[in-house]
Amino acid sequence: MLNQNVFYCGYSVTENGYEKVSEICGVYGKRALLIGGEKGLAAGRGKLLQALEDSGIEVADTVLFGKECTYETIRKLDEHARHLSVDMIFGMGGGKALDTAKGVANDLKLPIFTFPTIAATCAATTALSVVYREDGSFEEFYYYDRPAYHCFIDLSIIANAPDRYLQAGMGDTIGKFFECHFSARGDKLAHASALGREISNMCYAPLYEHGVQALADCKAHRISEDLKEAVLANIVSTGLVSLMVLDDYNCAIAHSVYYGLVLVPGYEEDNLHGNGVAYGVLVQLAVDNDLEEARKLKGFLQKLGIRTTLQEMHIPLDRAYLQAMLTETVTGPDMEHIPYPVTEEMIFEAMKVVENL
Repeated sequence: MLNQNVFYCGYSVTENGYEKVSEICGVYGKRALLIGGEKGLAAGRGKLLQALEDSGIEVADTVLFGKECTYETIRKLDEHARHLSVDMIFGMGGGKALDTAKGVANDLKLPIFTFPTIAATCAATTALSVVYREDGSFEEFYYYDRPAYHCFIDLSIIANAPDRYLQAGMGDTIGKFFECHFSARGDKLAHASALGREISNMCYAPLYEHGVQALADCKAHRISEDLKEAVLANIVSTGLVSLMVLDDYNCAIAHSVYYGLVLVPGYEEDNLHGNGVAYGVLVQLAVDNDLEEARKLKGFLQKLGIRTTLQEMHIPLDRAYLQAMLTETVTGPDMEHIPYPVTEEMIFEAMKVVENL
């Protein structure tokens, strides 16, 4: 009989503030190191300190993580945290800031609590970090035994963040639904993966219902139920799927298309991760010959303002020009567990279909 331990990340959602922080974190100690990004800390640090007044919990120091989540930065902050003798790590900001804080907490075997200030990724609730090299290139995934102990979501902070992060987060979250179902097709799933696949339904249906209004509310810096639903899909639902399914079912063609696109000159400077994944979902649906679903999704992505063609991305639909992108797409690790073999020609033909949907 196989043994298995599954840990989940608790979460709190508020309209304005972190009132439950002392109650939830207080049982783990009295001293915390706060690690974050410059913009994230500017948005949330004051509220956190206010919530901790007279709580007995002290933020021993606040440090900027830098620009990238690297092993060098994590190790440096390990030493700083040891020197401060802290009991817990607080991570605040976007994905790279949270991933850095998670790495430090994992190295030191300390509880980690996350405070996302944008809703572009599920980094606040997942048990891994995306680690980069000092030059900004991807190095590897750093996996942990468990996710953050608790995630504190302040909707007022996210509503006042640039709406393009929420938009990209929705694109990435939609990918989780389509990729999970595609990569798991035909497999007999164990309990955790089966449950995670069903949760992935919550990565698309709520966004299809609430996403357009949520983005409009974010543009207007307005808190609403629609915004809340979109934020929970981006941060919580995707995180739960990632925690529960085998890694085989976390990504497929859509993410692999994105990692191919980043090799196209100028692409990464002008497009966020989630927007590329959303386009990749259209390619995946075209490869799978599900054009009815592709047309439906394209219409929805257009309402969100997400680019759905190479022309909109200023990328020529040219086989030779896209050769490196096509090779990376079909050879990437996300293509190791899909229902049938996919070739470069299949990807290119699917891209032509998407261009003319």
